[in-house]
Amino acid sequence: MAPSTLRRADRVSTILDRISSDGSVDARALAKEFAVSVATIRRDLQTLEDQKLLNRTHGGAIAAAVSYELPVRYRVGQHREEKLAIAPTAVSRLPHGPLTVGLTGGTTTHAVARLLADRFDLAVVTNALNIAAELALRPRLKLVMTGGVSRTQSYELVGPIADRTLGGLNIEVAIVGVDGISARAGLTTHDDIEANTNATMIRQAQRVIVVADGSKVGRVHLARICALQDIDEFVTDASADPAALAAISAAGVTVTVATSESR
Repeated sequence: MAPSTLRRADRVSTILDRISSDGSVDARALAKEFAVSVATIRRDLQTLEDQKLLNRTHGGAIAAAVSYELPVRYRVGQHREEKLAIAPTAVSRLPHGPLTVGLTGGTTTHAVARLLADRFDLAVVTNALNIAAELALRPRLKLVMTGGVSRTQSYELVGPIADRTLGGLNIEVAIVGVDGISARAGLTTHDDIEANTNATMIRQAQRVIVVADGSKVGRVHLARICALQDIDEFVTDASADPAALAAISAAGVTVTVATSESR
């Protein structure tokens, strides 16, 4: 991804994080922080308002009346180093030789897909459009794409068509991205239909590895994907809350903390 795109993703992530925590942002303060013009920040705010993620004001923006899920294209720049450490650690958990791997959508699972692209003995099952695009021109691996209804926020195909496709497949290892993971609520995400499709992939897998950076640990969102008892391993990074990780481990999940040396 071009540096300019990453910088814009960083700005948007910061704007939405500030809106979520403080309720408002000031355009001039953001322009100074990011060393860009106020006009650039105003264009960012206009784009986010068009997506109903905030409401613009004379000097900045305030929170919209509804909570938001940050679209995948804006999440690329968030916790990038952590995701780049998690991906190779997750890949190292996969056995050598012929293997069927399932990948749900998400920026961390996309990082995993990039590392799998050069293997020649894999069949990859995914409902994620960006992951399929990454792997479609790799002739040495087999790509199986579900059908379904495209979900703009996550680039995933979800719903009954996706569920039926997954229900007819046998997956050896599923690598699953989540928006939240906790000992109390298990795996959670923003959307109930997406949660059901991801749960279907988990049920079809012999082994399940969850990948998520430390910011997701302890978070609970609207839709439950599954309980911790339905997964085998959780790969995260050192920013995760140790107490929350201990609780996840106590539930019987193998917890692996990736470091920068894992890259």
